[in-house]
Amino acid sequence: MTVVENQDSIDYHARLRNGRAVLRMSEVEAAQRGEMLADENDETMIINMGPQHPSTHGVLRLMLELQGEQVVRSKPIVGYLHTGMEKTAEDLTFLQGPTNVTRMDYASPLFNELVFSMAVEELLGIEVPERGQWIRMLMCELNRMSSHLLFQATNGMDIGAVSVMIYGWRDREELLRLFEKITGVRMNHNYIRPGGVAADLPDGWRDDLLRILEPLPGRLDDLDVLLTGQNIWRDRLQGVGVITTQEAIDLGATGPILRSTGYDWDLRRDLPYLHYDQVDFDVVVGTFGDCFDRYAIRLNEIRESMKIVYQILEKLPKGDYKVQDKKVTPPPRARIDESMEALIHHFKLYTEGYKVPEGEVYVAVESPRGELGCYLVSDGTSKPYRMHIRGPSFVNLQCLPHMMADGLIADTVAVISSVDPIMGEVDR
Repeated sequence: MTVVENQDSIDYHARLRNGRAVLRMSEVEAAQRGEMLADENDETMIINMGPQHPSTHGVLRLMLELQGEQVVRSKPIVGYLHTGMEKTAEDLTFLQGPTNVTRMDYASPLFNELVFSMAVEELLGIEVPERGQWIRMLMCELNRMSSHLLFQATNGMDIGAVSVMIYGWRDREELLRLFEKITGVRMNHNYIRPGGVAADLPDGWRDDLLRILEPLPGRLDDLDVLLTGQNIWRDRLQGVGVITTQEAIDLGATGPILRSTGYDWDLRRDLPYLHYDQVDFDVVVGTFGDCFDRYAIRLNEIRESMKIVYQILEKLPKGDYKVQDKKVTPPPRARIDESMEALIHHFKLYTEGYKVPEGEVYVAVESPRGELGCYLVSDGTSKPYRMHIRGPSFVNLQCLPHMMADGLIADTVAVISSVDPIMGEVDR
């Protein structure tokens, strides 16, 4: 476990009350300065922030009740991006499912494909070959890095550190180019599918990956110089958007939000899937549950993902990258031109799909935003009877009213950014 230390320059006893930062002066201090405190019975003002505000990370709407510049209450309102993907899943075969779910959290689409595929495999009772599982781990950790780099870029832009947007976007771009070489597209890959992955790693992928990883530690150190040790950055984030461990647990928050409170929980280690129990990495946790902790955790998780990627490069076995089962796996493309049986097999799979035994299952993975779960119900046909996704962005948004209470309206953008919501996952 790695603990993020960030409060060495702040007297927190003067700024915390009941686990939440106190952002207003006491009555005694106000009287000494000749300022008048607003009476508790004074009228408040309700304003809307969004859904078009550029810093709400999409079409998120916030209703804010203000008393002066202080946020008395806040309420996140969602639904402006609703696409009905969970209902759409009922009309798509299990083979087509990954093309649908990959579009939910579009910043980390491979995790959507992974959790759906693992749920289908659980119902089918099949096991992915070793090489396929290690490739899945590799791609997901690279996707975690690209997602956290995107957070560093947008978080810096939200707070006013404009140059950080350029640096974070630059490094993420290199990973997206690698994704394009491996999967064919930069985003929404449909690469992880029930039974394995769509294709084996292409020639030259290892050299391309090493070229990306080699300069990355130095560039993360640059972010430390630009942000972590910068007094203005620390003042804007430390003590802002505080949430306690108990509040986070009660609200169902997971991922960096829960870990920022000091609660040491990560599904990769505590409920291991794939082969995470065979790699060594630290779970990064915070101390005070504020915006700075959430920023620092994501920055350090990039370093931990790099450690995992290097270990995968050493352990990646040879062999099949998907199950060789005619009922589930399409035939190789070259075989379609050579065999009528292969052509018929291909045609039936892509028109009818494959039938999945009756049952229900819940599978969860650790996405960059927390616990991403898939609840899947099969009635024995080739299409899901029901599918529900536990999107961590949707759950984490419930923390906003607790983080913003008694804070300043100037800090709302910093708090929203620290939650790192993806609205495609919220309004699925």
